[in-house]
Amino acid sequence: MSSVAEPSVTEPAQLTRSQRLDRLPFTRLHGRLLGGSGIGWALDAMDVGLISFLMVAIKKEWGLSTGQVSWLASVGFIGMAVGASLGGYLADRIGRRNVFALTLLVYGLATGFSALSPGFWMLLAFRFVIGLGLGAELPVASTLVSEYAPARIRGRMVVLLESFWAVGWVLAALIGYYIVPKDNGWRWALLLGVVPALYAMYVRRGLPESVRFLERAGRIDEAEQSVRRFEESAGIAPVPSPNPEKVTKMSPKALWEKRFAGRTVALWLTWFGVNFSYYGAFLWIPTFLVAQGFPMAKSFEFTLWITLAQLPGYAVAAVLIEKVGRRFTLASFLLGSAVAAMAFGQASSESTILLTGCLLSFFNLGAWGALYAVTPEVYPTVLRATGSGSATAFGRIASIIGPLLVPWVHDNHGTGLTFVLISVSFAVAMLAALGLPEWKGKELQNS
Repeated sequence: MSSVAEPSVTEPAQLTRSQRLDRLPFTRLHGRLLGGSGIGWALDAMDVGLISFLMVAIKKEWGLSTGQVSWLASVGFIGMAVGASLGGYLADRIGRRNVFALTLLVYGLATGFSALSPGFWMLLAFRFVIGLGLGAELPVASTLVSEYAPARIRGRMVVLLESFWAVGWVLAALIGYYIVPKDNGWRWALLLGVVPALYAMYVRRGLPESVRFLERAGRIDEAEQSVRRFEESAGIAPVPSPNPEKVTKMSPKALWEKRFAGRTVALWLTWFGVNFSYYGAFLWIPTFLVAQGFPMAKSFEFTLWITLAQLPGYAVAAVLIEKVGRRFTLASFLLGSAVAAMAFGQASSESTILLTGCLLSFFNLGAWGALYAVTPEVYPTVLRATGSGSATAFGRIASIIGPLLVPWVHDNHGTGLTFVLISVSFAVAMLAALGLPEWKGKELQNS
């Protein structure tokens, strides 16, 4: 007798392939997709996190000015802004999986080659190329996971994907603490970036392509085979699916049509505020601590503990996002981030710096998880990766401005006012988040 379960008598005679995916429980194939995408995400985070530690060492070794170090941080985000917009556009046209693998390859190789940089300008150029790959990968990976996740746990799966970012930052903090302070330690740290290039070979073969993309591209047989693999892993018998209606392609200008314009403004402002606050603060925390008189090793140790606080932040967000919804979770964590940033700016003792820094990390990264969960739900399939990439790209403008503006404010006005500015940015993002649509438990839009 077959072990495959029969459809219930109340189940419709026909379900779309998206509905068939939505009815599934979490399976080993979902776990493989989440883990495969998440490892790439963690390696990306490791690269971004490393630069905050490398800036301290490279500034000392090469005698760089604060302005030069600021550009070393910001140029990667210029590349990320370009990469996010281009990657989202390409993912809606040539597929999520292909773009995901290509971006890992680009930024992994560029990171490895950057370890050989003889001077500042060469390293700056490589940091831009690294940003191209990294910026394109993040919105594409979250879109792919979102389109396979069952509706009732979609938000939680995307938050879990985003939680791999904390794993990457912890790896960066460990490398920063144990390797970067050694002779040529920053070069050895960058050489570890070759790992994503090797991983890209696995990604291209091991991850499925989006069913929604395959249907829209007219590759119906491939879409059906992919859905059946997930159904088989869940022990659920397939049901007939109608051929999808042909959907007219949309250009990026459609983001500003009447039905999308309001949510586009809200999404872009949220991304802008979160990026400015996060990169303005976390890239400079080790440097600020050194400026306050802490030894480099001690500042790296503080940063490691602050980074570990990201993990419970993701865990709480993953629970709340399916309990109370995306919008409330996102706004609440952004409010907590604003309060924690204000408190961190006033902290002076080791204990208060650690406590407020951990709270800032907890709330900020929980907010990131919720933001990545809600972003792919804002637009229909034909615009999903383009819309996600465009919002991410706009946010990257803030990640360029933040690392340039924040050290200037710090040098001229002190730590307190610096974190008032960061707190205000979190508050703006919170207000914008209240204008986003709530899609908890609903099927993703196709048109």
